[in-house]
Formats: sequence, structure tokens, C-alpha cells
Amino acid sequence: MKQSKNIYLIGPMGAGKTTIGRLLSKSLGVGFVDSDKQIEQRTGVTIPMIFEYEGEAGFRRREAEVLAELTQMDGIVMATGGGSILLPENQERIRRHGFVVYLHCPVEKQLERTHKDANRPLLNTENPRQKLLDLFQIREPIYRSLADFVVDTGQSSSRSAVRQILRVYHRTHSRPSKP
Repeated sequence: MKQSKNIYLIGPMGAGKTTIGRLLSKSLGVGFVDSDKQIEQRTGVTIPMIFEYEGEAGFRRREAEVLAELTQMDGIVMATGGGSILLPENQERIRRHGFVVYLHCPVEKQLERTHKDANRPLLNTENPRQKLLDLFQIREPIYRSLADFVVDTGQSSSRSAVRQILRVYHRTHSRPSKP
């Protein structure tokens, strides 16, 4: 098991990565970073605007640059963008530099949590439910393959999810490293 102090939260939009990330960082007394917010701060524009002008490929390029920097930090909790795991180099960085928690969330719960959020460019479609299902089909196997731990945030409260994550994180990080 990796001995990094970082915790990376992966999962679909609406899974609770930002909310749970903030609670985790507070519980651990470490910094919290939201990779999407970092992209917006660095570019000075919103993610929907990046999608509009540069497309998803342009956004993914910017996301990879930000993740390359952020994964070099130590002692942070990071909420990643839902699609950040699509690029192999991002998968490797996340896997190598932290304890990876997949926040699993059913599509119906994602719809409930995101239906009024205009900052979700991938959901600007006639059928957001179908789009979420399509994304789930592609991303779910990647999320699972990267995860050191999986929490179902469709069933658990944010505080319950944090308790579960902390229990496993402390258990796996209290063991001495193997030579």
C-alpha cells in the first residue's frame, strides 16, 4: 500500500467529492484542493467557458497540467474532476501519489444533485440522464481499478462517508512500510 499522506477523491459529478473533501481535510488538519477550482483560478474563466472555446480536449489538457502539479504536493486532500481519470498519465499520477477513494454514486442521485447546476457542461444536452449513464459505462471500470477504497455516497451521508474513509485510511497508513 502506498504511504503517501495525500487522499484523492475520484468519482462522477454529483458524488460529493468537494463536500467530503472539505470535511476530510478538516478532520485530518491538512489542506484541501479542488482540481476544477484550480483550473478556473488559473485560467480566470469557468469550466463551461473552457469547454465552449477549447472543447473537452482543451479542458482535459489543462486538467492534466494542473494534476501534474497538484500530485507533487504532500499532505493534501484533493477532489478531482469526474473525467480526470480518462487520461492514462492522470491515472498513473493519482495511483502513485496518494490514497485513492472512489465515491460511487448512482445515476439517479447524480441527476438529483446536479439538475440545477449550470457549471456541468457535459450535462448541457437534451437527455442528461442518458449522458450520465454513458459516462458511467466508460468511467466506472477506471474508477474501480484506481480505487484503494470505495464509498457509496448515494446511500451514506457525507459525515458517514468521511468516517468510513478515515477508518480505512488510518488502518492502511498505520502499518510500517515494507522495505
